[in-house]
Amino acid sequence: MPTRIIRKNRTTARLIRNTLPVVVVNRSNKYTSAQVFDPITGKTLFSSTSKGLTSGTKTEQAKQVGSQLAEKLKGSKIERVVFHRNGYLYHGRVAAIAEGLREQNINL
Repeated sequence: MPTRIIRKNRTTARLIRNTLPVVVVNRSNKYTSAQVFDPITGKTLFSSTSKGLTSGTKTEQAKQVGSQLAEKLKGSKIERVVFHRNGYLYHGRVAAIAEGLREQNINL
């Protein structure tokens, strides 16, 4: 089993008992996306992707994805979320999404 999947399963198991909304990060070679879902109902509340963004590096685009998601969370009056990096290491684009959320005063 790939190492990323092992890390993903380990962190996902800890999130099952959670009641806060969860920010789940996904990245491909070209795009970065994040979505917020409610663990109680299992439904996606918001999502944001770098697909429409054309300027800047992939890391800068990921930071914009985090900022867009934070604006949607603030509009819904959600100030605290759990960050699920989905097995990815916490650097580069994954850290940029978290940084974009924190700049908008969303507590992770």
